Amino acid sequence: QVRLVESGGGLVQAGGSLRLSCAASGRIFSINTMGWYRQAPGKQRELVAAITSDSSTNYADSVKGRFTISRDNAKNTVYLQMNSLKPEDTAVYYCNADRIYTSAYGEYLEVWGQGALVTVSS
Repeated sequence: QVRLVESGGGLVQAGGSLRLSCAASGRIFSINTMGWYRQAPGKQRELVAAITSDSSTNYADSVKGRFTISRDNAKNTVYLQMNSLKPEDTAVYYCNADRIYTSAYGEYLEVWGQGALVTVSS
């Protein structure tokens, strides 16, 4: 079974930094795009940042210049460095892999992590 496990959430003051990590485990042949989404109370889940297998990135306008997504393909891990955090960044952050290929024959899964709570106090 393929899993994504997030770590690094927590409580931080406004202006502070946090780094989220998300490691994929299980039967993995390769991973396509990995991304971070977030869902604040009463709001829909939204894309924060995504990174392709060749490290092309895109960001939500609200986090550009403050957040950086990166990945280590050898470790099947994606990171989200969050700087200059604001109270409006408070949310549960979910890791996503849109296609985890489990063999060379094309079978793949979309997988979500369990979520990591990030709370930014003012």
